[in-house]
Amino acid sequence: MKKVYPDAAAALAGVLKDGMLIACGGFGLCGVPEVLLMAIRDSGVKNLTFVSNNAGVDGAGIGLLLETKQVKKMISSYVGENKLFAQQYLSGELEIEFNPQGTLAERLRAGGAGIPAFYTRTGAGTDIAKGKDEREFDGEKYIMERGIVADLSLVHAWKGDTEGNLVYRKTARNFNPMVATASKFTVAQVEHLVEPGQIDPDHIITAGVFVKRIVHVPNVKKHIEQRTVRKRVMA
Repeated sequence: MKKVYPDAAAALAGVLKDGMLIACGGFGLCGVPEVLLMAIRDSGVKNLTFVSNNAGVDGAGIGLLLETKQVKKMISSYVGENKLFAQQYLSGELEIEFNPQGTLAERLRAGGAGIPAFYTRTGAGTDIAKGKDEREFDGEKYIMERGIVADLSLVHAWKGDTEGNLVYRKTARNFNPMVATASKFTVAQVEHLVEPGQIDPDHIITAGVFVKRIVHVPNVKKHIEQRTVRKRVMA
């Protein structure tokens, strides 16, 4: 089965529909599948629910879809860098389901592993626990969290082969591997595309069996979330 598609729009053709639950990789602005997000924006689908560690920033990442009001709900951990996100939430235009960061990662991992639910101490006794099943183990309170299985996963990989085997680089590895397995249909954008056998098997992080489609993005733009530089010392 051919997995490589000529562009992001082609890679998502026939997959997108209104009301989808989409899991999106990335950590801050690192490892975000922005080319695929732009294709979703251009497709015009709406009423989307996104599972993502964060909601990008104004003008980048999922922030692009907030601008067009295609997102109705975010399931996230950290959303502090996006003013438009805050405006839409406070005005009632956007729903939010906050998750502790580790809990969100585990919900995605569990979904990909076929685990419907698990218990965690994180959030017990707080607003996070409201409405959730609570049990006691070894004298400590735990709350039940459901695994996440999305309709579509979007990931960004540093390197991949034409069979869909993927390698992530540094911080981009934080959420992309869990997102890649936590859906019925995974599409990957890849910076360096190689032939099968050109990646050391020990370096593969996501196996190709999880990836349905690939788009090659050799010149993807890499944003800097907080630019910090030293003052130049004049001689």
